[in-house]
Amino acid sequence: MTKRIMVVEDNDLNRKLFCDVLKANGFEVVPVADGQNVLTTTQKFTPDLVIMDIQLPNVSGLDLIAQIKSDPALARTPVLAVTAYAGKGDEERIRGAGAEDYLAKPVSIGPFMAAVRELLPA
Repeated sequence: MTKRIMVVEDNDLNRKLFCDVLKANGFEVVPVADGQNVLTTTQKFTPDLVIMDIQLPNVSGLDLIAQIKSDPALARTPVLAVTAYAGKGDEERIRGAGAEDYLAKPVSIGPFMAAVRELLPA
């Protein structure tokens, strides 16, 4: 069965790149541009993995990760956090919110796909 990945990214180019790479690797992908739509989309789409931008307008990616992890239906869904702001202590805060893995932007395709495959074993 095809694995389903939700890509939460407000930057159009990054979102398109992540989605195109994932689709080319055989995943079913649903893009989400607005963090305010994340929870309703996860409940409809039931992803096997969530790729979460941390710096979103209107809502923090950290808050969204915590909300996903607090939902019993989604709590076991792995989250790969992606952020341009990789400062001291950021990784600990991101993992503390519940993300299983973390990548700093700019993201190279090789490490990105390696992280996805690590979180979604066949």
